[in-house]
Amino acid sequence: MVQQVTIENFKSIQSLTLELGRVNVFIGENGSGKSNILEAIAMGSAAGENKLDNEFLSSRGIRRSEPQSMRSGFEKKNLKKDIKINITRIAPYHQLSFKLRNTNEIYSKWEREIDSIEGFATAFAQIDEKKLSDPSIIKFKNDTYITNQILWEKFWNDFHDFLIYSPENYFLRRFEDESQIMPLGIRGEGLFKLISILNEEKPEQFQKIRKNLALIDWFEGFEIPNDLRFTERRIRIKDRFLEEGLAYFDQHSSNEGFLYLLFYFSLFISDYTPKFFAIDNIDNAMNPKLASRLVQQLTQLAKEHDKQVIMTTHNPAVLDGLDLKDDEQRLFVISRNKLGHTKALRITHKPTPEGQEPVRLSEQFLRGYIGGLPKNF
Repeated sequence: MVQQVTIENFKSIQSLTLELGRVNVFIGENGSGKSNILEAIAMGSAAGENKLDNEFLSSRGIRRSEPQSMRSGFEKKNLKKDIKINITRIAPYHQLSFKLRNTNEIYSKWEREIDSIEGFATAFAQIDEKKLSDPSIIKFKNDTYITNQILWEKFWNDFHDFLIYSPENYFLRRFEDESQIMPLGIRGEGLFKLISILNEEKPEQFQKIRKNLALIDWFEGFEIPNDLRFTERRIRIKDRFLEEGLAYFDQHSSNEGFLYLLFYFSLFISDYTPKFFAIDNIDNAMNPKLASRLVQQLTQLAKEHDKQVIMTTHNPAVLDGLDLKDDEQRLFVISRNKLGHTKALRITHKPTPEGQEPVRLSEQFLRGYIGGLPKNF
């Protein structure tokens, strides 16, 4: 898991360090920089693959803009400075640092420099050669020269695939669409193909998705019909209240909340999806109580399937799905200081004083006790 992220000179972020858990929720007023933090992490992930062209960045959920606008604009000199992203993982593989630079000229491209790979050499020295099947790694282990690309490909696969998901109703219904990013695109593309593969190759995961969808009261089950034509993309969803023979309908007739849940559970349960990712506006199309329970279930699934996630929300009910006594669940208030720099404050569990009624996190948020609300009106 990624343990710490440090970002410098990226959009509204002058300098910021975050200590992450397994499930992380960001709250904060509009424009505070929540999405900027996610985009900076995605930029680091793209730099790891040395794919910093605009088309690739967009497919990861990064909003494209001119190179100058990707840097902090608090001082003009920052517009030519490097963007710095440092990722620290739980031992033994430790730390990787990137510098991203661009000349700001017309059609200029981003370039990366891997600044440090702290801790990797020690980890390699401890590997038993008998357990290595790749000759290139054995050669690397015996060399003093560190090949950055080998290090990244062999030990940073979890971070490679970081995406910012923002599923949209239109794409969740259109099972025909697929993204250049597999298996799931950031807007929900590829969902039908993924659940079809799970149904055939990993039926236990397919059944687990169905089981979790019981969050919806009317839901009894769904299946992929056996008689689909080659180009047909459709599922059959069963409503337990409807009369037999009328109980099934397809994704086009389903409510959008069901489709969002299907996407989220597939994302968290599947072995084919990224290990580390973000979801922007997790509460989209959710009833408040459903949003709260969804976060509880996704947290449990993240632990069971070794996923790590950052979620943003404006819905106070989402916070009630967190248990801040669990160190793997973390809540951050994202705000901008007097200079406009994006900052993050972790909200930790505080025991309720004896004789007082506990106040739910949603209420604390709405009352302004923990921040995250506008202060200018």
